[in-house]
Amino acid sequence: MLRGKWVKKEILLGIFAIIVCIIVVYAMKILINTNPQPMLKVQTIVITYGLTGMFFITILAGTVVPLGSPALVVFASALGLPILPLIIIATLGFTIGITINYYLAYFLGRSYIIKKGLQDKLDDIMKVWDRWGVRLYILFGLVPVLPVELLSLVCGLLKMRLRYFLPITFGTRFVQFALLACLGEFVGNWIFF
Repeated sequence: MLRGKWVKKEILLGIFAIIVCIIVVYAMKILINTNPQPMLKVQTIVITYGLTGMFFITILAGTVVPLGSPALVVFASALGLPILPLIIIATLGFTIGITINYYLAYFLGRSYIIKKGLQDKLDDIMKVWDRWGVRLYILFGLVPVLPVELLSLVCGLLKMRLRYFLPITFGTRFVQFALLACLGEFVGNWIFF
């Protein structure tokens, strides 16, 4: 599954996103040094509406809508949102979004696969899941460029128990968002000072 075409595509997209983020950070540093006023307005807006907005954005990002929640957490933290509430809100929102994926696949997935004649692909996924299972889901949850949103569909399709799914989803994203929020705070301190 890690060698799959879709995983390679996601990793390349993630590397591209990291490069773009580095370029944006340097551009922000240059802009702040020349004219800080527009960035201070953005910072004020993010601090005022940030946690509520982050909650709803991470719900969407937890589904298959490609919003880049890791980059959003870094950006929000860099602009001054308080780290602990940001981590908790982003993790809760993302977990809700992932759970939506899980339930969609749980209730609708198998009939869709049979209707589309994709039973062979499902069998292949089940073999990979039988071999790697929860370890694979944990890996996907911890690494920002791996598509955990898609793997949550597999978890729902294969009817992974919620008592495992929810704590793993929440725990891995909490760790990831904590690290990214700290990175964002570091970047914010570098940009603004």
